[in-house]
Amino acid sequence: MGITFDLAQLVLDNEVAGLIKRTVNGIEVNDETLSLDTIKEIGPFKDYLAHETTYRHMRLTTSPKLMDRRMRPRWEAAGSKDAYQRACEEVLRILENYEPPRLSDEVLQKVRDIVRGAEAELGIVETESEISG
Repeated sequence: MGITFDLAQLVLDNEVAGLIKRTVNGIEVNDETLSLDTIKEIGPFKDYLAHETTYRHMRLTTSPKLMDRRMRPRWEAAGSKDAYQRACEEVLRILENYEPPRLSDEVLQKVRDIVRGAEAELGIVETESEISG
């Protein structure tokens, strides 16, 4: 996307930072996350991966948007997009859909006051259209 700054790389870095953050924070251990009731329900040597509780907790732990965890044949059948290609698509989605939050009139006035103060310090003269803005 860019020579000095790559928005897709920023999106990838954000995802990796999120994964690292979840790893550093560790896994919460309590009655809910231990799922002892589920273990008793399913019993020994059975399939815990297919259980709703496992799925719910797995999604809370990690859910990368850009890194594809499918087996290679399924990944290839879906178009073989790598993480960078998906990051480029995510950048376009963000740029197309982002709506900046509206600043309150009070905040806008404070920003204008700061700008006017800086301009006064630097001796910058405002035009009439800038004053009314």
